[in-house]
Amino acid sequence: MREEPKKAHLLGFIQHGVNSHATGMWRNTKDKIGWHFSRPQYWQHMARTMERGLFDAMFIADELAPYSTHDDSSDATVKWAVQCPTHEPSTIVPIIAGATEHLGVGVTLSTMFVHPYAMCRLLSSLDHLSNGRVAWNVVSSYSKSEWEAYGHVDMTPRSERYDKMEEYMEVCYQLWDSWEPDAIIADKESGIYADPAKVRVVDHQGKYFKCKGRHFCAPSPQGRPVIWQAGSSGRGRDFAARHAEAIFAVHPGVERMRQYADDLNERLETTFNRPAGSVKLIYGLQTVVAETRSEAEDKYERIKACIPLEGALAWISGHFGLDFSKMDLDENVKNLEVPGIQGLFESIIYAKDPKGLVPVTVKEAALIYAQGMGMPVAVGTAKDVADQIESYMDDGGADGFMLAATYTPGCYEEFVDLVVPELQRRGRYRTAYPGDTLRANLAAD
Repeated sequence: MREEPKKAHLLGFIQHGVNSHATGMWRNTKDKIGWHFSRPQYWQHMARTMERGLFDAMFIADELAPYSTHDDSSDATVKWAVQCPTHEPSTIVPIIAGATEHLGVGVTLSTMFVHPYAMCRLLSSLDHLSNGRVAWNVVSSYSKSEWEAYGHVDMTPRSERYDKMEEYMEVCYQLWDSWEPDAIIADKESGIYADPAKVRVVDHQGKYFKCKGRHFCAPSPQGRPVIWQAGSSGRGRDFAARHAEAIFAVHPGVERMRQYADDLNERLETTFNRPAGSVKLIYGLQTVVAETRSEAEDKYERIKACIPLEGALAWISGHFGLDFSKMDLDENVKNLEVPGIQGLFESIIYAKDPKGLVPVTVKEAALIYAQGMGMPVAVGTAKDVADQIESYMDDGGADGFMLAATYTPGCYEEFVDLVVPELQRRGRYRTAYPGDTLRANLAAD
């Protein structure tokens, strides 16, 4: 008996700002026509479009301060709108959730400058307000601009940042689990609302954090938010394999996707005693779809033409912690060691060749990364895009895709109108939401 083919999970990858992950997106003549990113109507429309397409969630990336590694200044970041301006991500969760019934919201929040007690209260509150549709993308701050903006002269080394995040999660789990299911009595006759014997006082005295108190929120619909992670380095993969329910990874092609999937599943089984396949692997993907292939290719060329080179250099400088303004544009980037996001740097090295043997220059790396963080781009008709999606699922081990914006809201409207019906026709995508919470929808096959 033939096994039913795996169905894709889809999420919209966006930032709460004028630009997202296609540098120069705001210049595109199709971007935000009649909309403004700082107004609720824009987010409501985006949310309803994604829900119409039965997406699991809108996934909101973040950066805490304008990148300042390029030429030791944030001038180029501001000049070229390199993910700037960007507003705080959690503020739009109630707007998105209020405009929809099923769409989840994944919010990127750093553990570096917020105490876990405050983080737990915020996320529990958002999970209540969304009826159980919130995910937390757990990150540590990776760019010097973030640390400087928050008053730190030096960044904590990467390995210690992971040590600190491990303890951070331990405190969060204690707080979220501190209320027993029957703690709330709500007896109006006696006046007793909750039984203090069933609301544990968390008393954590650790290396990095101290916390003594009860969680200030009663259990939310999901109990804990869905835990999301994007670690790609060895230590990052271990953190993801230990904690994550879903992982966002960027790999330029099928071979690298499969290597990542095999490695992650081995870590799950052998190191963390979790079943292989128990963590959803969501890979980054950009799509440029049209009624004809030539129309899609023309559209893609217009998207790439919007990228300013200096802005692209400012972005990779900020993400990877090296000042690319000081480098020869024809230098090979393969042998560089980056202090920033290691795993994403590999997406550039392997962008032109799955074995990483074809040299990638600094200029090429900047432009590749500025288009969409080195993730693959599916360009063509709905059939072409669906073919590529099926290949990444069947051969690359993907469970779904983080669809990075090229221009909004049009890129999502086109995907929902053209590609979703094609995937449904092939039996590779849902026709209704299976659950009431984000966790239930994400867990469904």
